[in-house]
Amino acid sequence: MPTLNWLTRDEDLCAASKVPYRLLEEAPDLSAGQLYAGNMLIQGDNLEALKSLLPFYAGRVKCVFIDPPYNTRKDFPHYDDNLEHTQWLEMMYPRLELLRDLLADDGSIWTIIDDDEGHYLKVLMDEIFGRRNFVANVIWQKRTSPDARLRLGAAQDYILVYGTDGQSIKFNKLELSSEQKKQYKNPDKDLRGPWVSVDLTGQTGHATQDQYYEIKVPSGISHKPPEGRCWAIAEATFKDLIAKNQIWFGKNGRARPRMKQFLSEKEGTTAWTWWPNEEVGHNQEAKKENNTLFGAESGFATPKPERLIQRVLQLATNPGDLVLDSFLGSGTTAAVAHKMGRRWIGIEMGEHTVTHCLPRLNKVIDGEQGGISKMIGWQGGGGFRFYRLGPPVFDEEGHICRDIRFPVLAAHVWFSETGYAWNGKNRSALLGIHDGRAYALLYNGILGDRRPNGGNVLTRVTLALLREKTAKAQRGFNGPMTVYGEQSRLMPATLARERVTFKQTPYEIKART
Repeated sequence: MPTLNWLTRDEDLCAASKVPYRLLEEAPDLSAGQLYAGNMLIQGDNLEALKSLLPFYAGRVKCVFIDPPYNTRKDFPHYDDNLEHTQWLEMMYPRLELLRDLLADDGSIWTIIDDDEGHYLKVLMDEIFGRRNFVANVIWQKRTSPDARLRLGAAQDYILVYGTDGQSIKFNKLELSSEQKKQYKNPDKDLRGPWVSVDLTGQTGHATQDQYYEIKVPSGISHKPPEGRCWAIAEATFKDLIAKNQIWFGKNGRARPRMKQFLSEKEGTTAWTWWPNEEVGHNQEAKKENNTLFGAESGFATPKPERLIQRVLQLATNPGDLVLDSFLGSGTTAAVAHKMGRRWIGIEMGEHTVTHCLPRLNKVIDGEQGGISKMIGWQGGGGFRFYRLGPPVFDEEGHICRDIRFPVLAAHVWFSETGYAWNGKNRSALLGIHDGRAYALLYNGILGDRRPNGGNVLTRVTLALLREKTAKAQRGFNGPMTVYGEQSRLMPATLARERVTFKQTPYEIKART
């Protein structure tokens, strides 16, 4: 597959693996509302923040929406959009890699961009996510009129949509708009309510013989399929629909038959890749929303309307799903996800995390009525935790720092061994069983023995305790086990007989590459 090549490419391909794991430290005074709602607002470099999320959220994010710098060669108040092209590629590659690792198998990533870097981004994402996992290039009509300053005024931005497993992605249907609902009538006063008629003919490519027949309509006129077409259903099925009053022959009973499709049975409509501004908003709408929230002087230059994010989340998520935006900007994605009952993680680096995102999300909790609030009946509620990036988990030599708490190390060990996020539900030395192997961590006296090294050393007693836990976790499990601890007092022959692999902390726990 063709790939992009740039000056620092070889280094950039390894950049994600070299990013240090940092702790996420909560700032309780900035957290708000219901703290166990599962929402996170993180202030810090998004590359390091994404790496910090991996042990806990790898493979769990249902939808990623990002609005990265377009690289328009302009300098905006809250971010620099004037990177040299190679720097922009250098910035995007490792972040997309980490976002891919966080995405669920049935999840999707939506990246909005314009013509400045859009085509290069497509090639990058083909490489990182795989061309077969490309889903669509959505065209958003962002303007309401041409820009007179340009030779050809740009009317649109693009949203590149990818998954990690293209076969697993299923998008929701969109609810019918009021205009679409108006198309449903009830000229024959059918008790099932309003309906529209749909074509009853089909293509002949896979037609069978019983799809070619003559239909006599109530007026006595006979109809055959049009030239080059067939009926979409077999004759027996057609007669069954006649009996159910689901065929329409026109008011005078002379028309070619069509099938009745009832509004009450319509589950929604499939979205397409053209999103006009009357459906999902435009730049002026977004600026008005931001000006209302922050004032004309402190708003963002290129915000996105809440209706645009709403459309993405309507298609890609359901209530309770996890949404991630690592270029949070003024906080639009988090605000919309919150109002729509999705869990969310928002990452932003600058001070506007506190000056803009934080107050905006507090207003959402309080029930602010801007954006999509009135449309969906938002009345407030929920909450979030505010985090900043703390110290690295590993020292300069790559060894675990001694003051790291058990859950942090446990999550890292589990992720390093399995490639999956640790659920962290049980504070137990047994981290879990994966693919027929158990994993355990003896650290910080997790077994309850607080003597120096007492609970962190693998002995016959601690091994028996671990085996007892594995047998309870998975009935009768006595398979191979990997144990992390400060020391093992079991002979190599005993470890081999017990099918135990021992790894010493802190020296055998490295930053995952």
